[in-house]
Amino acid sequence: MKRKKIKIIALLFGFGTTVYAQQAADTTSHVFSLQQSVDYALQHQTSIIDAQYSEQAAEQKVKEIRGIGLPQITGDLDAKDFIQLPTQLIPAEFFGGPAGTFIGLKFGTKYNATGELDASQILFDGSYLVGLQAAKVYRELSQKATQRTKIEVAEAVTKAYYSVLVSQEQLKLISANLVRLETLQNETKTMHDNGFAEQIDLDRIMVTYNNTAVEREKIERLIQLSDALLKYQMGMTQDQQLTLTDSLGAVDFTPIAESSGKFNYSNRIEYSLLQTQLKAAQLELKKNRFDYLPSVALYGSVSEQAQRNEFDVFEPNKTWFATQLIGLKVGIPIFDGFQKHFRVQESAIGVLQAKNNLHALEQSIDFQLSNAEINLQNATASLGIQKKNISLAQNVDDVAKKKYEQGVGSNIEMITAETSLKEAQTNYYSALYDALIAKIEFEKSEGTLVKQK
Repeated sequence: MKRKKIKIIALLFGFGTTVYAQQAADTTSHVFSLQQSVDYALQHQTSIIDAQYSEQAAEQKVKEIRGIGLPQITGDLDAKDFIQLPTQLIPAEFFGGPAGTFIGLKFGTKYNATGELDASQILFDGSYLVGLQAAKVYRELSQKATQRTKIEVAEAVTKAYYSVLVSQEQLKLISANLVRLETLQNETKTMHDNGFAEQIDLDRIMVTYNNTAVEREKIERLIQLSDALLKYQMGMTQDQQLTLTDSLGAVDFTPIAESSGKFNYSNRIEYSLLQTQLKAAQLELKKNRFDYLPSVALYGSVSEQAQRNEFDVFEPNKTWFATQLIGLKVGIPIFDGFQKHFRVQESAIGVLQAKNNLHALEQSIDFQLSNAEINLQNATASLGIQKKNISLAQNVDDVAKKKYEQGVGSNIEMITAETSLKEAQTNYYSALYDALIAKIEFEKSEGTLVKQK
């Protein structure tokens, strides 16, 4: 019975270990669409995490600034041992001495201790009130900086994702070409063995086959590099397995219709950032103007002091001398050498610069939109032409192969057709990648690559 129990426990332990191992393996394997890849990157990319840390730091900065307006309380405890009491000069005539002379006397006790509690509260300070508003703008700037980083990461991930898909499609096509060339090579060898083809015909096909095989190896290595780049852009470790589910056939290259209304520049994070910077410049101007106003603060202090010739200041039932006060302080700016005046002028120019930058960005966005739309239309048109060229080249290749098999076509004609087909395929995938990049650039110019919060 004990042996059976041991076997059962061992089996259960082994089963549990297997399940755990499978679960651990599952965590390192991902099957992602493009959107899932972007979502993963938005959670794991180190640049986004760093931007989010900056956003959290900005939030703490806002709380720090807010704390300036809360009561400020400090406590001090000061204990002194006068190794030698200070000497004060007293006119000698107070003690019957000659006028104009002084007598040095020592006053006080050897040990002194003071405990003090100070409190202050801002009642009015224009700079502080504006500072609260500026703190919120600072927080907004950090949030938009994070959004800009997300857009940059989404763009990089999307381009890397499409690069992998294009390379995979190229691999499928070139593998099919290799199979076709292998069949043709076998057929030509048979014809050569039977005396119906020359050695040079066989050699030409073998050269084409070998070149195509080398090309496939290059594409296989390119897929590995593209996959590594995609993982890097996503913030994924290289040892994890990543399978892509999207297909290039699902990509919509429909020409974008011209919008009837005016483009909303705020859709672009760069413009939104400049708008926030304009707010900051306006608040800086407001703050400098508020510096002309007085500031009002309430303060109070409670302290007790002990004076002893023996070090017994902390013994109970010994006298401490208390002092209490409360005050109201009004700071009135009178003249500072026109410093405030020039600060106001400087910040006013800063506002004008921020507005000018916004206007310049509007012009830049208008150009980018027009340029991106034209590039997308051109890339789409080129892609359509290259797709037709593949079909034509395939037809030419099929006809050349049939003519060669029937003995009415030359080997050179067939190799030329094969080379033209390969060139058409290469041009097609180059045009496809260009169209994908143009699509991404257009979405980025419209501000729709990643939805803003």
